[in-house]
Amino acid sequence: MKITLVYDNEVYTEGLRADWGFSCLVELEDTPRILFDTGANGSILLSNMKKLGIEPGSIDEVFISHAHFDHVGGLSGFLDVNSDVKVYVPVSFRGVRGAKEVVSVSKSMKIHENVFSTGELDNIEQSMAVKTDKGIVLIVGCSHPKMAHILKAASQFGKVYGIIGGLHGFSEFELFKEMGLICPAHCTQHKTEIKSLYPDRCIDGGAGRIIEI
Repeated sequence: MKITLVYDNEVYTEGLRADWGFSCLVELEDTPRILFDTGANGSILLSNMKKLGIEPGSIDEVFISHAHFDHVGGLSGFLDVNSDVKVYVPVSFRGVRGAKEVVSVSKSMKIHENVFSTGELDNIEQSMAVKTDKGIVLIVGCSHPKMAHILKAASQFGKVYGIIGGLHGFSEFELFKEMGLICPAHCTQHKTEIKSLYPDRCIDGGAGRIIEI
């Protein structure tokens, strides 16, 4: 499994542009390439993708965590250059136009053999759970739902090994004590505390960061 952070508040790889928002490319063997969220700005998203060598046309699906602008603002710009995609959105998000197919997700569901949605939690956000040899890797947009709810929903697919993405104001740090990988990105307010508690398991995010599991 390979995850490339395309859009983030900070830059990991020189030459990319930082901006408030989040997007990452999820690549898994024998599975369509999935763009998770699209950041806030289509031109920044596409520019970072170009510099990372990611062709928009090579992406098969888009997974939107929630309807906030910093996660969907780049969607129309992306669809302008690649409309031949299936887009998964939480059921509360309406109005996606220009895609080949739009799937509204309310409850947890299997998307592919090793890729799942938690379903829309707390009436706002879905997260992606990816099954790997090490366990479930959870990709989150902002973690607006309670983290306990997100982890419980993801754990139905297997033991959660790691989490990548925005953790907002999450501070129940003990919930991460058994995780092997933590990559707090985007809107995470307590990065310093998480890194100090789990220094051997916490890694920096940032646009251009590549995580292989």
